[in-house]
Amino acid sequence: MVDTGHTPSRPGATGASGRVEYLYNLDVSNRVAMALRALGDRVTQVAADGAEVELGKRSRVAPSANLFVSIHHDSMQQWLIDAGRQREFAGFSLFVSTRNPKYEQSVRCARAIGEQLRAAGETPSLYHADSVVGESRPLIDGRLGVHRFDNLAVLKTAPMAGVLVEVGVIVNPDEERRLARPEVIERVARAIAQGAHACQLSQGE
Repeated sequence: MVDTGHTPSRPGATGASGRVEYLYNLDVSNRVAMALRALGDRVTQVAADGAEVELGKRSRVAPSANLFVSIHHDSMQQWLIDAGRQREFAGFSLFVSTRNPKYEQSVRCARAIGEQLRAAGETPSLYHADSVVGESRPLIDGRLGVHRFDNLAVLKTAPMAGVLVEVGVIVNPDEERRLARPEVIERVARAIAQGAHACQLSQGE
């Protein structure tokens, strides 16, 4: 399953340009789904049609799927924005939850996606692990940007392995401009799809 984070009525973060996160999520998630299908995977998309799907029900749309990947774009703590520090943070982040029943498989998939994102030229943002900026999300793999976030609703309610991908920091105006470029969207989406595909999770695991 490829989940488009947020919905048109609850669009998530607002980028530096004023464009909302849901639209960025939609661009990437559609391309991830296309790339997975090209690799031979069966894909169910969630919330790509603008439907208002509750967080706890998103992974239940296709309960027999073997992997749930939720696509998001990142913001930062409001006090950092107020302090004009938007340009200090950039890069991707990956999240898994120990409350997911397939936690070890989730970590394996997050690492696989992280490897592909790094191979595509992306770098991880580690500010979510920093207690000073008010995040303190335990870091599982710093090189690959994998964090633990146990209470994320879409991950803890998923019956299958689940990974939430923050593609980049859209409140950073420089990063937002880069992430809006079609060639970057395509490269990032292909990397996420290749990582997800590489997990090789069987439906019976």
